[in-house]
Amino acid sequence: MLRVSDAAKRLARWRVPLGYVLGIAAFLLATPTPSSLALGASVGGVGEALRIWAAGHLEKGREVTRSGPYALTRHPLYLGSAIMGAGFAIAARNLIVALIVGVYLVVTITAAIRSEEAHLTDKFGSAYPDYRDGRGVDAARRFTVERALRNREYRALAGFIAVIALLAARIYL
Repeated sequence: MLRVSDAAKRLARWRVPLGYVLGIAAFLLATPTPSSLALGASVGGVGEALRIWAAGHLEKGREVTRSGPYALTRHPLYLGSAIMGAGFAIAARNLIVALIVGVYLVVTITAAIRSEEAHLTDKFGSAYPDYRDGRGVDAARRFTVERALRNREYRALAGFIAVIALLAARIYL
């Protein structure tokens, strides 16, 4: 059984509310321009596209998913979030914001991955370590929008659109 510290579990649970608080601070420090917004939105859009692709393959809590982006990386949702964070930092055009985003992502995603991997190992036994170590059997599953919606990926998409709109408002208002 994989052990995870209580601090890592707490940090994993609080990563979203903490992200909102740090996001407000980052927004207040942001100095976007039309070109930084366009580039950052493009980078962030790649991250959100990866998240949508992953959510459309994920059967959360039912099995170890091995199709789509899960065949390429163990944590495509977190990778997508990190790319979105990089996009936000680019769009914000502020070194302090980039540092806040970078530290937040490294600390919280690391804690979330450790916590999640321990949970998946407990829940699925050897199936998760086999997958993690490249010994899992590939699953043939097609992407479906229904699955992405069931996994509530629309919330991340709505958040992404809202952040881009707020940064645009900061430029033009």
